[in-house]
Amino acid sequence: MSSQTASDVWGRGDPYERYVGRWSRLVAPAFLAWLAVPAGRRWLDVGCGTGALSAAVLDESAPSSVAGVEPSEGFLLAARENLGDRAEIYSGNAASIPLPDASVDVVVSGLVLNFVPDPRAGLAEMVRVARPGGTIAAYVWDYAGQMQLMRYFWDAAIDLDPAAAALGEGSRFPLCHPDALMALFIGSALRGPRVTALDIPTPFENFDDYWSPFLGGQGPAPAYAMSLDETARNRLRDRLRERIPTRLDGSISMIARAWAVRATVAG
Repeated sequence: MSSQTASDVWGRGDPYERYVGRWSRLVAPAFLAWLAVPAGRRWLDVGCGTGALSAAVLDESAPSSVAGVEPSEGFLLAARENLGDRAEIYSGNAASIPLPDASVDVVVSGLVLNFVPDPRAGLAEMVRVARPGGTIAAYVWDYAGQMQLMRYFWDAAIDLDPAAAALGEGSRFPLCHPDALMALFIGSALRGPRVTALDIPTPFENFDDYWSPFLGGQGPAPAYAMSLDETARNRLRDRLRERIPTRLDGSISMIARAWAVRATVAG
């Protein structure tokens, strides 16, 4: 079985929602509860995707305003549809945020830092648009550990195709480790960085509910699954079915862990 280049491109909202977006919507409120930002602040969501984190900010944090920045046209359309006139959504990316200096109080980024080509440059841009004393915070999936829906997939794929080890997020994205997140924030003119784990349940009604999102072809694991011929893909499906703990009623219970980091912009 030959391995293909991993795809980190997220361009369409529907496949993303079925694969990981539904779980993104659960981790966002846990992240905001940990931040405990007072009401009335100006927020910016960098790499806002389909708007899961921005929606949670609007619902949970009583902001004075919310803006989002997103490079994908497909996600931009989904975010604008999901958020309506409650947020301003701009085309842009972490390295080029179309906002003035010191124009927001809180800059957050959910499940994005791993996909930023130069995380240190992206973080510097986030600091630029935040006021002195403002908050910079982010979270990423624990790809190498307890992001179980992906970890089971890649462990089964590697068992069948050892070359797939080079494609999994856990090996390619060093920022999925808490020590790496802390090191990034320590070296970025920020004060008092802290890291915590956020665990959420990821229940599946049955194996098909778990497996079918991998057939959307968007993101590293689904792209790998769809790069296989039908015979190889069925072997991977069957290996996963053997390995994943399933209850008597056919349901599957997993957890998804995200590592979150926060710090304060120096005055």
